[in-house]
Amino acid sequence: MVLIKKLKWSVALLLFISISCQNNRQDTSTVEVKIVQVPDTTATNTHYHGNRAPLAPSRLIKLPLGAIQPHNWLEECLRRQANGLMGHLGEISAWLQKEDNAWLSKDGHGSWGWEEVPYWLKGYLNTAYILEDEDMIKESQIWIEAVIAGQRPDGNFGPIMISEKDGTQDFWSNMIMLYCLQSYYEYTQDDRVIDLMTKYFKYQLSLPDNQLLSKTQYWQRIRGGDNLHSVIWLYNRTGDEWLLELAEKIHRNTAPWSKRDNTLEEIGNWKEVREGMEWPDWYGRLVDWHNVNVAQAFREPAQYYLVSKNMKYVQASYENFEIVREYFGQVPGGMFGADENARPGYDDPRQGIETCGMVEQMNSDEHLLRITGDVFWADHAEEVAFNLLPAALMPDFKSLRYITSPNMVLNDDQNHRPGIQNDGPFLMMNPFSSRCCQHNHGQGWPYLTENLWMATPDNGLAAVIYASNTVTAKVADGEEVSIVMQSNYPFEEDLTFTIDCENETSFPLYFRVPAWCKSPGVTLNNSTVDVKAEAGKYIRLDRKWKKGDTLVLSLPKELKIRTWEKNHNSVSVDYGPLTFSLKIGEEYVRGESDKTAVWDSKWQKNADVGKWPSFSIYPTTNWNYGLVLDDQNPNTSFSITKREWPEDNFPFTPEATPIMIKAKGKVISNWTIDEYGLAGELQDSPVKSDEPIENIELIPMGAARLRISAFPIIGENGTEWD
Repeated sequence: MVLIKKLKWSVALLLFISISCQNNRQDTSTVEVKIVQVPDTTATNTHYHGNRAPLAPSRLIKLPLGAIQPHNWLEECLRRQANGLMGHLGEISAWLQKEDNAWLSKDGHGSWGWEEVPYWLKGYLNTAYILEDEDMIKESQIWIEAVIAGQRPDGNFGPIMISEKDGTQDFWSNMIMLYCLQSYYEYTQDDRVIDLMTKYFKYQLSLPDNQLLSKTQYWQRIRGGDNLHSVIWLYNRTGDEWLLELAEKIHRNTAPWSKRDNTLEEIGNWKEVREGMEWPDWYGRLVDWHNVNVAQAFREPAQYYLVSKNMKYVQASYENFEIVREYFGQVPGGMFGADENARPGYDDPRQGIETCGMVEQMNSDEHLLRITGDVFWADHAEEVAFNLLPAALMPDFKSLRYITSPNMVLNDDQNHRPGIQNDGPFLMMNPFSSRCCQHNHGQGWPYLTENLWMATPDNGLAAVIYASNTVTAKVADGEEVSIVMQSNYPFEEDLTFTIDCENETSFPLYFRVPAWCKSPGVTLNNSTVDVKAEAGKYIRLDRKWKKGDTLVLSLPKELKIRTWEKNHNSVSVDYGPLTFSLKIGEEYVRGESDKTAVWDSKWQKNADVGKWPSFSIYPTTNWNYGLVLDDQNPNTSFSITKREWPEDNFPFTPEATPIMIKAKGKVISNWTIDEYGLAGELQDSPVKSDEPIENIELIPMGAARLRISAFPIIGENGTEWD
């Protein structure tokens, strides 16, 4: 009897396997597979607002705020942000106090009213809606209601900021608030936003050219691309043709980011050249070298391309990106060493980037990804998000620093000028300090969340930036689908996508293949899909999807050594999208925030200093290592160690990182902290060292708040370090 039962179970199992295999063969055989450079724009998405004619058609289309819910480490970052500095800045910042605040007044007057409120609200509001935090939503609504109620009869709104030089208005802070209003509209569909923007843009159109983005108001002219973005956003919802006239006018009065022969007088940022140097000819290739301006505004020509449809403007934005990195970005992490303003002669990896610059660069990458469809911009957004942004803040997100560098071995409250361009305590983790980054840093993680998926012109969806999430969106003829992506990416290679839809529905799914991934793979319902994917392109899978379909995208990582020839032949170590830094022992020393803040910081009288301390970070182990590499096969000089995923879902600390790399190095005795309190500047590799070879550990840059990320190479025939 037992034997008969076993035989029956065996037959049933064989039958199940046979049916499963047939279903799997059917699953894969009914999938139409294409490898595409960018999504085709022949069709027009019927569910989401892409570009209306006569604008250039949308390659990718942003989904509304709330369509994507983050999970895993990304959700943890948002929750720490909500519980940390950004979520409680209203208790600290003088600019956010409600008493006498120009953003809450009906006439635009008040003691507190410029960029700080919308900078903060940009991250706060979006985080509130993503996390569905009712208290944060209520707080956000106070500011939104005040902005709408404060629109004046002529259409203008916001604080009245008038230049004493020529009497023109500064429109810069309004540009940021328009982002907040757009996010609010996406979530609520409150038509008051459309009315406000329509009246406001009619007001801007009525102004003569010399009163719109006047040169006397530095920031607005440089950053006019943000104004242009909002005009295009409104046109795509109303179709009012006069908005295209305004778009031309804004571009005409914005700083010329396509111009390559700017004089020193035409370049408006604070300027300095290293002692003994002449101003180089290449300095005129950009109209501005302020780090946040570059990260934020280099994209403006590509935004204008949507109106002009002239590809030279797209090319100009790519050129802007390359120019600043050619002269100041020969460093790991994806950004460039400007401190606040890039200075010829200061291009070592110890030069840093503002936290503002990181989040604005990510925002620009997301804009350009939608405009061009180019995988490059998604790759770059990940590079900055994974390797730089986490380490710019304390792990609890309760304080941040102004400047973060690829090579940074000391984080204190001292003045490091002229080694760092800024004069003051700009390296310290301080919640009261660095007023622009203090308010602006919060946009990074919610904006990344909102851009994980995008709609495509053919009524499909594209997974463009990777982190664990659930997306809910309309596809095909209006069917709503949800897709859950589960993965510890970027710390692991497999990404699992599970489809949930009420009815079987045919629509295309696009999956980005990062430029660093040479051999991606796809399985559908446990069966391999024949995909000859190419790095830097999309896999397009079109089929009739059904509830429970499970797709696994494998993105195998390879260890890679990057040589920075223009920075003394130093090297960095990459593993997929992650770049690695030396693991340095960190000693955190608590300080009083009000005693260590920069000069222009302002906080509320009742701010609890004890609740919001500042921190210095000092090295407790050697940091001055050069790497010992196998000359014939450098990759064999490293071994990768994987560890358990952290229980708190936060992998960005030395203790919790799930990946480490073991390497060999030698101390370079003469490489020390210099007279400016910074790691001495790099010298040419290879470097000679008589010190013994040691085993050293490397951790992801994003987990290293002290770090050496650009390493000298040790060589027997190297030169002595002076």
